[in-house]
Amino acid sequence: MSSLKRQQKRKLKKLRMKRSQWPVYLMLSPMVLMSVLPILYIVFTAFKPIGELFAYPPKFITLRPTLDNFKKLFEASEDTIFPLSMYLFNSIVSTVAVVFIGLAIAVAAAYVLSKKRFHGREIIFKMNTLSMMFVATAVSIPRYLIIKEVGLIDSFWANIIPMLATPVGVFLLKQFVDQLPDALIEAARIDGANDYQIIWKIVLPLVKPALATVAILLFQSSWNSMEASKMFINTESLKTFAFYMNTLSNSGNGVAGVGISAAASLLMFLPNVVLFVMMQSKVMNTMAHSGMK
Repeated sequence: MSSLKRQQKRKLKKLRMKRSQWPVYLMLSPMVLMSVLPILYIVFTAFKPIGELFAYPPKFITLRPTLDNFKKLFEASEDTIFPLSMYLFNSIVSTVAVVFIGLAIAVAAAYVLSKKRFHGREIIFKMNTLSMMFVATAVSIPRYLIIKEVGLIDSFWANIIPMLATPVGVFLLKQFVDQLPDALIEAARIDGANDYQIIWKIVLPLVKPALATVAILLFQSSWNSMEASKMFINTESLKTFAFYMNTLSNSGNGVAGVGISAAASLLMFLPNVVLFVMMQSKVMNTMAHSGMK
């Protein structure tokens, strides 16, 4: 009898908790709806036939889904000089390089700024934080001048090197490294570990949520970037998939171009969604411990 009473009490508590959470759900529902609607619009538009793309009044939900837009997209790619696979290969190579090299640089910078004591450390971190306020458009001209002086114009490295600087990544990782006890680092030094071994064996395993978040940010910035292909690279064989999809979707005339553009947008958007869904818990954990709400 006592066990039955306990079970009943637990059920009552759950019911009360659910009822008390209804106001929270009602407050969050409009925000969730506003976040989900643009994603659904991209998906629905990509599968709309021509008749529904220009229907009046416009319809949000696709009534007769079709794959014609994707067929036209790949048919248009067959008429170009360079194959679609070449642009895709360039994007995959450059994105993988940006993610791994960018993570290595961000972790090293976060470790130095958090656990090393040297003159100008606070100024460097403040400059890193200040750089988060500038959008890419505001620094496009200085970035072009630097890339030109370094000699990376019309080079494949132009797809990689400008994307390695991640002020947000350094900030997030530093917040996690700050939480690591200094005694842990000192114990590793006493055992004979150098800085590289400390980062590899101690810091990296303990900051995995932040690493996953920074990896997502690096992936998105590199995969969706068209800046290098537009400004720094003239050779067509060195340009990326994002640039190719953009030019291909804009090359269509009239009605056909709208459907091709919608299909290209969905293809570019899907990898970002899949990666975020896979690492969603890591991202939430990072934001909870970094002070960014």
